[in-house]
Amino acid sequence: MSQRFRLLNEAQVKSLLPMGDLIQAMEDALARFSAGEVLQPVRTVLSVGPTKAFFGVMPAYMPEPARLGAKLVTVFNGNESRGLPSHLATILLLDPDTGALLAILDGRYITEARTAAVSAVSARHLARPEARSLAIIGSGVQARSHLEALIEVRAIDDIRVWSPRPASRERFVVDMTPHERGTVRATDTAEAAIRDADIVVLVTSSTTPVFEASWIAPGAHVISVGACRPDQREMDPALVARARLYVDSKAAALVESGDVVMGIRDGAFSASHVLGELGGVVMKQVAGRADAGDITVFKSLGMAVEDVVAADLVLQRAVERGAGTELTL
Repeated sequence: MSQRFRLLNEAQVKSLLPMGDLIQAMEDALARFSAGEVLQPVRTVLSVGPTKAFFGVMPAYMPEPARLGAKLVTVFNGNESRGLPSHLATILLLDPDTGALLAILDGRYITEARTAAVSAVSARHLARPEARSLAIIGSGVQARSHLEALIEVRAIDDIRVWSPRPASRERFVVDMTPHERGTVRATDTAEAAIRDADIVVLVTSSTTPVFEASWIAPGAHVISVGACRPDQREMDPALVARARLYVDSKAAALVESGDVVMGIRDGAFSASHVLGELGGVVMKQVAGRADAGDITVFKSLGMAVEDVVAADLVLQRAVERGAGTELTL
């Protein structure tokens, strides 16, 4: 018996996934995950070839509302020389009643956007309400999507960006200034971007810390998106040890996040230093910021349920609007 399914490319996905709606969908997905309403193993990861490229398989099932799917994601850092993004992904959605294929979606943009949307949820619940200044370390697609997402939840009007290549950070300023409120400016050093910033976003490919703990101002909220393997870290261990630390999935953070794994290994803190999952903060079952001077850290690794929920949102709208291509398998 043949199966009919819908195929959606990146441009179609992007047109159907406005950031404001995605942030709300991610907030709900995080809460459901932390409430134990999602079946989702820690992702399976293969190291591919001599460069140890990343290949991850990420399935998830949520019974109510019923959603079933998986993401296949790769990170091949040599892709730039081939004219390809380093991060590529494909998302499969299945009928939760029959297991039949419902849709194949390009997952590159979903990965980019849902990561930023989850970071925005962390800022909504952990950053100070009066936060106005934003430092972004990195200038790639995640830097751009994070700027788009964070201005949805805080009145950001001072935006500073730094990355190692001057041309990249200047291009970021040129590209983003026409679209965002406030001032977008490049800095000559990471320190100049980070000092006194209310929110600090780390979207780097670095495997070693990119800032010093002393640069982080009291009351700041730090969002760490890079360093997603247990032997990588992008945060100063001293900062992680003294901050209020939150994660998306505690089970994943304890095996995948070098900022957490190596901190525990080195005796800087124990597993209990992770105060809880962001979904628990959303549900008010985990205490968030206790004082205006607290430094809060959200370590993001990304979860399959985020991809499946975002993809399902796209599919619903695609069906309503007749977008995408219907195929038979």
